[in-house]
Amino acid sequence: MTDRGRDGPGTGRRLDEADGGDAIELTHNGIETYLRCPRRYEFASVYALDGSDDGPTDDRVDLLRRAICTALASGETDRDGLLETALSTLSSLWDDHDERFHSRAQRRHERQVLEATLRAYVDRVGLDHAGGIERTTSGSLPVDEIVGPSLPVSRTVTVPQSGEKRGVEPGPSNRVLAPESVTVEAEVDYVFRDGPSVVGVRFVPTLAPLGPLRYRSEWDGDVAERFTDHFDPAADVYDPAPVAALLETAVVLDGLRTLRDRLDLGGKTCRYVQVPLADRSKTSVNWVSESVETSLEIADLTDVYVDHHTYGLTHEHRNETVDSRLEAVVGRLVEGAFDPGDRWEQIRGEACPECAYAVCCEERIAAEVRFDG
Repeated sequence: MTDRGRDGPGTGRRLDEADGGDAIELTHNGIETYLRCPRRYEFASVYALDGSDDGPTDDRVDLLRRAICTALASGETDRDGLLETALSTLSSLWDDHDERFHSRAQRRHERQVLEATLRAYVDRVGLDHAGGIERTTSGSLPVDEIVGPSLPVSRTVTVPQSGEKRGVEPGPSNRVLAPESVTVEAEVDYVFRDGPSVVGVRFVPTLAPLGPLRYRSEWDGDVAERFTDHFDPAADVYDPAPVAALLETAVVLDGLRTLRDRLDLGGKTCRYVQVPLADRSKTSVNWVSESVETSLEIADLTDVYVDHHTYGLTHEHRNETVDSRLEAVVGRLVEGAFDPGDRWEQIRGEACPECAYAVCCEERIAAEVRFDG
Protein backbone atom coordinates (compact mmCIF):
# COMPACT_ATOMS: atom_id res chain seq x y z
CA MET A 1 0.00 0.00 0.00
CA THR A 2 1.16 3.55 -0.65
CA ASP A 3 -0.67 5.08 2.29
CA ARG A 4 -0.28 4.30 5.98
CA GLY A 5 -1.32 7.62 7.49
CA ARG A 6 -4.34 9.75 7.01
CA ASP A 7 -2.66 12.88 5.72
CA GLY A 8 0.98 11.90 5.53
CA PRO A 9 3.14 11.28 2.51
CA GLY A 10 1.71 8.62 0.25
CA THR A 11 -1.92 9.61 0.70
CA GLY A 12 -2.34 9.80 -3.01
CA ARG A 13 -0.51 9.83 -6.26
CA ARG A 14 2.30 7.55 -7.39
CA LEU A 15 3.46 7.24 -11.00
CA ASP A 16 4.42 3.75 -12.06
CA GLU A 17 7.35 4.20 -14.38
CA ALA A 18 7.17 0.57 -15.46
CA ASP A 19 3.94 1.42 -17.23
CA GLY A 20 5.36 4.34 -19.09
CA GLY A 21 4.22 6.88 -16.51
CA ASP A 22 0.52 6.40 -17.35
CA ALA A 23 -0.47 4.11 -14.46
CA ILE A 24 -1.29 6.19 -11.41
CA GLU A 25 -2.05 4.82 -7.97
CA LEU A 26 -4.17 6.65 -5.40
CA THR A 27 -5.54 5.63 -2.04
CA HIS A 28 -9.00 6.18 -0.68
CA ASN A 29 -7.42 8.05 2.26
CA GLY A 30 -5.75 10.37 -0.22
CA ILE A 31 -9.10 11.00 -1.89
CA GLU A 32 -10.65 11.79 1.49
CA THR A 33 -7.85 14.26 2.14
CA TYR A 34 -8.49 15.83 -1.27
CA LEU A 35 -12.22 16.12 -0.53
CA ARG A 36 -11.44 17.77 2.80
CA CYS A 37 -9.05 20.24 1.19
CA PRO A 38 -7.28 19.98 -2.19
CA ARG A 39 -4.46 22.14 -0.88
CA ARG A 40 -3.90 19.79 2.06
CA TYR A 41 -3.64 16.91 -0.39
CA GLU A 42 -1.06 18.85 -2.40
CA PHE A 43 1.10 19.42 0.68
CA ALA A 44 0.79 15.80 1.80
CA SER A 45 1.19 13.96 -1.49
CA VAL A 46 2.73 16.20 -4.09
CA TYR A 47 5.29 17.84 -1.80
CA ALA A 48 5.43 14.87 0.61
CA LEU A 49 5.34 17.07 3.70
CA ASP A 50 4.77 15.00 6.81
CA GLY A 51 1.55 16.08 8.49
CA SER A 52 0.31 12.71 9.72
CA ASP A 53 -1.75 12.84 12.88
CA ASP A 54 -1.62 9.20 13.91
CA GLY A 55 -1.87 9.00 17.67
CA PRO A 56 -2.38 6.48 20.45
CA THR A 57 -5.90 5.63 19.28
CA ASP A 58 -4.61 4.48 15.88
CA ASP A 59 -1.90 2.43 17.57
CA ARG A 60 -4.40 0.73 19.88
CA VAL A 61 -6.73 -0.06 16.99
CA ASP A 62 -3.76 -1.61 15.22
CA LEU A 63 -3.07 -3.82 18.24
CA LEU A 64 -6.68 -5.02 18.26
CA ARG A 65 -6.66 -5.48 14.49
CA ARG A 66 -3.61 -7.75 14.68
CA ALA A 67 -4.96 -9.68 17.66
CA ILE A 68 -8.33 -10.35 16.01
CA CYS A 69 -6.85 -11.32 12.65
CA THR A 70 -4.44 -13.72 14.38
CA ALA A 71 -7.38 -15.33 16.16
CA LEU A 72 -9.42 -15.59 12.95
CA ALA A 73 -6.46 -17.12 11.10
CA SER A 74 -5.96 -19.71 13.84
CA GLY A 75 -8.99 -21.72 12.81
CA GLU A 76 -10.67 -21.38 16.21
CA THR A 77 -14.45 -21.29 15.84
CA ASP A 78 -15.72 -21.63 19.42
CA ARG A 79 -16.03 -18.60 21.68
CA ASP A 80 -13.49 -19.57 24.32
CA GLY A 81 -10.83 -20.63 21.82
CA LEU A 82 -11.28 -17.57 19.63
CA LEU A 83 -11.24 -15.16 22.57
CA GLU A 84 -8.29 -16.87 24.26
CA THR A 85 -6.20 -16.64 21.09
CA ALA A 86 -7.08 -12.97 20.63
CA LEU A 87 -6.33 -12.12 24.28
CA SER A 88 -3.06 -14.04 24.23
CA THR A 89 -1.94 -12.23 21.08
CA LEU A 90 -2.93 -8.87 22.54
CA SER A 91 -0.93 -9.66 25.68
CA SER A 92 2.21 -10.33 23.64
CA LEU A 93 1.73 -7.18 21.58
CA TRP A 94 0.99 -5.10 24.66
CA ASP A 95 4.28 -6.08 26.27
CA ASP A 96 6.07 -4.34 23.40
CA HIS A 97 3.66 -1.40 23.23
CA ASP A 98 5.65 1.71 24.14
CA GLU A 99 2.85 4.24 24.50
CA ARG A 100 3.54 6.71 27.30
CA PHE A 101 1.03 6.69 30.18
CA HIS A 102 0.96 8.93 33.21
CA SER A 103 0.72 5.97 35.59
CA ARG A 104 0.63 2.18 35.80
CA ALA A 105 -3.05 2.46 36.68
CA GLN A 106 -3.78 4.17 33.37
CA ARG A 107 -1.81 1.57 31.43
CA ARG A 108 -3.70 -1.21 33.23
CA HIS A 109 -7.03 0.50 32.51
CA GLU A 110 -6.29 0.97 28.80
CA ARG A 111 -5.41 -2.69 28.50
CA GLN A 112 -8.70 -3.59 30.19
CA VAL A 113 -10.56 -1.48 27.64
CA LEU A 114 -8.84 -3.32 24.79
CA GLU A 115 -9.65 -6.69 26.35
CA ALA A 116 -13.29 -5.65 26.77
CA THR A 117 -13.35 -4.65 23.11
CA LEU A 118 -12.09 -8.10 22.11
CA ARG A 119 -14.83 -9.76 24.16
CA ALA A 120 -17.45 -7.48 22.60
CA TYR A 121 -16.18 -8.26 19.10
CA VAL A 122 -16.25 -12.03 19.65
CA ASP A 123 -19.75 -11.91 21.11
CA ARG A 124 -21.14 -9.47 18.54
CA VAL A 125 -19.81 -10.83 15.24
CA GLY A 126 -16.55 -12.72 15.82
CA LEU A 127 -18.02 -16.20 16.10
CA ASP A 128 -20.15 -15.79 12.98
CA HIS A 129 -17.26 -14.35 11.00
CA ALA A 130 -14.86 -17.08 12.16
CA GLY A 131 -17.36 -19.68 10.98
CA GLY A 132 -17.65 -17.92 7.64
CA ILE A 133 -13.87 -17.89 7.25
CA GLU A 134 -13.68 -21.61 8.07
CA ARG A 135 -16.30 -22.38 5.43
CA THR A 136 -14.49 -20.19 2.91
CA THR A 137 -11.14 -21.93 3.47
CA SER A 138 -12.53 -25.46 3.78
CA GLY A 139 -11.02 -26.33 0.42
CA SER A 140 -7.45 -25.60 -0.59
CA LEU A 141 -7.63 -21.82 -0.13
CA PRO A 142 -4.87 -20.57 2.21
CA VAL A 143 -6.25 -18.54 5.09
CA ASP A 144 -3.77 -15.71 4.49
CA GLU A 145 -5.51 -15.01 1.18
CA ILE A 146 -8.59 -13.79 3.04
CA VAL A 147 -7.38 -12.85 6.53
CA GLY A 148 -4.98 -9.93 6.92
CA PRO A 149 -4.73 -7.54 8.54
CA SER A 150 -4.77 -4.89 5.81
CA LEU A 151 -5.55 -6.91 2.70
CA PRO A 152 -5.27 -4.65 -0.36
CA VAL A 153 -8.26 -4.23 -2.65
CA SER A 154 -8.45 -1.79 -5.51
CA ARG A 155 -10.54 -0.35 -8.29
CA THR A 156 -9.29 0.81 -11.66
CA VAL A 157 -10.71 4.13 -12.81
CA THR A 158 -10.31 5.31 -16.38
CA VAL A 159 -9.81 9.04 -16.70
CA PRO A 160 -10.21 10.29 -20.28
CA GLN A 161 -7.46 12.73 -21.21
CA SER A 162 -8.59 16.02 -22.65
CA GLY A 163 -6.93 19.41 -22.77
CA GLU A 164 -3.34 20.41 -22.18
CA LYS A 165 -3.04 19.01 -18.66
CA ARG A 166 -4.44 15.65 -19.60
CA GLY A 167 -2.30 14.80 -22.58
CA VAL A 168 -3.16 16.46 -25.88
CA GLU A 169 -0.37 15.58 -28.27
CA PRO A 170 1.55 18.74 -29.26
CA GLY A 171 1.45 19.82 -32.89
CA PRO A 172 -1.22 20.55 -35.49
CA SER A 173 -2.98 17.19 -35.08
CA ASN A 174 -4.04 18.05 -31.50
CA ARG A 175 -4.75 14.35 -31.02
CA VAL A 176 -6.21 13.41 -27.63
CA LEU A 177 -4.10 10.72 -26.02
CA ALA A 178 -5.46 7.49 -24.59
CA PRO A 179 -7.18 7.56 -21.18
CA GLU A 180 -5.05 7.22 -18.08
CA SER A 181 -5.49 4.13 -15.95
CA VAL A 182 -5.77 5.11 -12.30
CA THR A 183 -5.74 2.51 -9.53
CA VAL A 184 -7.52 3.55 -6.36
CA GLU A 185 -6.44 1.42 -3.41
CA ALA A 186 -8.20 0.55 -0.17
CA GLU A 187 -7.90 -2.14 2.48
CA VAL A 188 -10.03 -4.71 4.25
CA ASP A 189 -8.85 -6.77 7.20
CA TYR A 190 -10.53 -10.04 6.27
CA VAL A 191 -13.02 -11.58 3.86
CA PHE A 192 -15.51 -14.41 4.28
CA ARG A 193 -18.51 -16.02 2.64
CA ASP A 194 -21.93 -15.28 4.15
CA GLY A 195 -24.63 -17.10 2.25
CA PRO A 196 -24.83 -15.62 -1.26
CA SER A 197 -22.41 -12.79 -0.46
CA VAL A 198 -18.68 -12.26 -0.09
CA VAL A 199 -18.13 -9.86 2.81
CA GLY A 200 -15.14 -7.60 3.38
CA VAL A 201 -14.57 -6.27 6.90
CA ARG A 202 -12.46 -3.27 7.87
CA PHE A 203 -11.60 -2.27 11.43
CA VAL A 204 -11.84 1.49 12.06
CA PRO A 205 -11.47 3.64 15.19
CA THR A 206 -15.08 4.85 15.26
CA LEU A 207 -18.10 5.19 13.01
CA ALA A 208 -18.41 8.91 13.73
CA PRO A 209 -16.98 9.97 10.32
CA LEU A 210 -19.88 8.17 8.62
CA GLY A 211 -22.32 10.81 9.85
CA PRO A 212 -25.81 10.01 8.55
CA LEU A 213 -24.57 6.82 6.89
CA ARG A 214 -24.55 5.20 10.38
CA TYR A 215 -28.29 5.59 10.68
CA ARG A 216 -29.55 5.09 7.15
CA SER A 217 -30.27 1.83 5.40
CA GLU A 218 -30.66 3.01 1.81
CA TRP A 219 -29.24 5.44 -0.70
CA ASP A 220 -32.50 7.01 -1.83
CA GLY A 221 -33.54 10.10 0.09
CA ASP A 222 -31.35 12.32 2.22
CA VAL A 223 -28.15 10.32 1.65
CA ALA A 224 -28.36 10.80 -2.11
CA GLU A 225 -29.32 14.45 -1.67
CA ARG A 226 -26.52 15.19 0.78
CA PHE A 227 -23.97 13.43 -1.42
CA THR A 228 -24.86 15.45 -4.52
CA ASP A 229 -25.17 18.69 -2.53
CA HIS A 230 -21.60 18.32 -1.26
CA PHE A 231 -20.36 18.83 -4.82
CA ASP A 232 -22.70 21.77 -5.48
CA PRO A 233 -21.18 25.04 -4.16
CA ALA A 234 -24.61 26.68 -4.31
CA ALA A 235 -26.01 24.10 -1.86
CA ASP A 236 -23.72 25.23 0.99
CA VAL A 237 -23.05 21.63 2.06
CA TYR A 238 -19.55 20.58 3.07
CA ASP A 239 -19.54 16.97 4.30
CA PRO A 240 -16.33 15.29 3.10
CA ALA A 241 -16.19 12.33 5.51
CA PRO A 242 -19.49 10.60 4.54
CA VAL A 243 -18.82 11.39 0.87
CA ALA A 244 -15.37 9.79 1.19
CA ALA A 245 -16.95 6.76 2.87
CA LEU A 246 -19.26 6.26 -0.09
CA LEU A 247 -16.37 6.60 -2.53
CA GLU A 248 -14.39 4.13 -0.42
CA THR A 249 -17.32 1.72 -0.54
CA ALA A 250 -17.31 1.95 -4.34
CA VAL A 251 -13.61 1.07 -4.37
CA VAL A 252 -13.87 -1.76 -1.83
CA LEU A 253 -16.88 -3.45 -3.44
CA ASP A 254 -15.24 -3.43 -6.86
CA GLY A 255 -12.02 -4.75 -5.31
CA LEU A 256 -13.97 -7.51 -3.55
CA ARG A 257 -15.54 -8.55 -6.86
CA THR A 258 -12.07 -8.90 -8.34
CA LEU A 259 -10.88 -10.88 -5.30
CA ARG A 260 -13.99 -13.07 -5.41
CA ASP A 261 -13.40 -13.97 -9.04
CA ARG A 262 -9.64 -14.44 -8.64
CA LEU A 263 -9.99 -16.80 -5.66
CA ASP A 264 -13.16 -18.45 -6.96
CA LEU A 265 -14.97 -17.68 -3.72
CA GLY A 266 -18.39 -18.08 -5.22
CA GLY A 267 -21.12 -15.74 -4.05
CA LYS A 268 -23.23 -13.53 -6.23
CA THR A 269 -22.77 -10.21 -4.47
CA CYS A 270 -20.20 -8.42 -2.32
CA ARG A 271 -20.71 -6.47 0.89
CA TYR A 272 -18.58 -4.03 2.90
CA VAL A 273 -18.71 -3.83 6.70
CA GLN A 274 -16.89 -1.54 9.13
CA VAL A 275 -16.26 -2.55 12.77
CA PRO A 276 -15.25 0.24 15.22
CA LEU A 277 -12.66 -0.67 17.84
CA ALA A 278 -12.13 2.62 19.69
CA ASP A 279 -15.63 3.95 20.34
CA ARG A 280 -15.55 4.88 24.03
CA SER A 281 -19.17 6.09 24.00
CA LYS A 282 -20.34 2.52 24.63
CA THR A 283 -17.77 1.76 27.32
CA SER A 284 -18.74 1.56 30.99
CA VAL A 285 -16.28 1.30 33.87
CA ASN A 286 -16.90 -0.05 37.35
CA TRP A 287 -14.14 1.62 39.33
CA VAL A 288 -14.97 -0.37 42.45
CA SER A 289 -14.43 -3.77 40.87
CA GLU A 290 -12.00 -2.34 38.30
CA SER A 291 -13.93 -3.94 35.46
CA VAL A 292 -14.72 -2.64 31.99
CA GLU A 293 -17.56 -3.51 29.64
CA THR A 294 -18.30 -2.30 26.14
CA SER A 295 -20.38 -3.10 23.08
CA LEU A 296 -19.92 -2.60 19.35
CA GLU A 297 -22.12 -0.98 16.73
CA ILE A 298 -21.45 -2.53 13.31
CA ALA A 299 -21.96 -0.59 10.06
CA ASP A 300 -22.77 -2.34 6.78
CA LEU A 301 -22.21 0.32 4.13
CA THR A 302 -23.46 -1.79 1.25
CA ASP A 303 -27.18 -1.02 1.31
CA VAL A 304 -26.74 2.69 1.90
CA TYR A 305 -24.45 2.79 -1.15
CA VAL A 306 -26.62 0.75 -3.51
CA ASP A 307 -28.70 2.56 -6.10
CA HIS A 308 -31.75 0.31 -6.29
CA HIS A 309 -32.52 1.36 -9.85
CA THR A 310 -29.06 0.24 -10.90
CA TYR A 311 -29.38 -2.91 -8.80
CA GLY A 312 -32.70 -3.72 -10.47
CA LEU A 313 -31.03 -3.56 -13.87
CA THR A 314 -27.73 -5.28 -13.08
CA HIS A 315 -28.30 -7.21 -9.82
CA GLU A 316 -24.95 -5.85 -8.68
CA HIS A 317 -24.29 -3.66 -5.68
CA ARG A 318 -23.39 -0.54 -7.64
CA ASN A 319 -24.22 3.14 -7.66
CA GLU A 320 -23.75 5.07 -10.87
CA THR A 321 -23.91 8.46 -9.15
CA VAL A 322 -21.13 7.62 -6.69
CA ASP A 323 -19.08 5.81 -9.33
CA SER A 324 -19.22 8.74 -11.74
CA ARG A 325 -18.31 11.18 -8.99
CA LEU A 326 -15.34 8.99 -8.08
CA GLU A 327 -14.13 9.26 -11.67
CA ALA A 328 -14.62 13.03 -11.61
CA VAL A 329 -12.71 13.49 -8.35
CA VAL A 330 -9.88 11.26 -9.55
CA GLY A 331 -9.79 13.21 -12.81
CA ARG A 332 -9.42 16.55 -11.01
CA LEU A 333 -6.79 15.11 -8.72
CA VAL A 334 -4.77 13.76 -11.63
CA GLU A 335 -5.04 17.13 -13.35
CA GLY A 336 -3.43 18.75 -10.34
CA ALA A 337 -6.48 20.86 -9.49
CA PHE A 338 -5.46 21.82 -5.95
CA ASP A 339 -7.00 25.28 -5.76
CA PRO A 340 -9.84 25.20 -3.16
CA GLY A 341 -11.82 27.57 -5.39
CA ASP A 342 -15.46 28.10 -4.46
CA ARG A 343 -15.16 25.80 -1.44
CA TRP A 344 -12.55 27.90 0.35
CA GLU A 345 -14.83 29.54 2.91
CA GLN A 346 -16.28 26.18 3.94
CA ILE A 347 -12.84 24.57 4.03
CA ARG A 348 -11.47 27.49 6.03
CA GLY A 349 -14.10 27.08 8.74
CA GLU A 350 -14.12 23.28 8.94
CA ALA A 351 -10.70 21.96 7.90
CA CYS A 352 -8.19 24.71 8.66
CA PRO A 353 -8.37 24.73 12.49
CA GLU A 354 -6.97 21.19 12.76
CA CYS A 355 -4.75 21.24 9.67
CA ALA A 356 -1.03 20.65 10.14
CA TYR A 357 -0.28 22.59 6.96
CA ALA A 358 -2.14 25.80 7.87
CA VAL A 359 1.12 27.65 8.63
CA CYS A 360 2.34 27.24 5.05
CA CYS A 361 -0.97 27.46 3.17
CA GLU A 362 -1.14 30.53 0.95
CA GLU A 363 -4.94 30.73 1.11
CA ARG A 364 -4.91 30.50 4.90
CA ILE A 365 -2.15 33.08 5.25
CA ALA A 366 -3.87 35.46 2.84
CA ALA A 367 -7.09 35.17 4.82
CA GLU A 368 -5.41 35.72 8.18
CA VAL A 369 -2.90 38.43 7.30
CA ARG A 370 -4.55 41.52 5.90
CA PHE A 371 -3.65 45.19 5.82
CA ASP A 372 -6.17 47.97 6.26
CA GLY A 373 -6.13 50.91 3.96
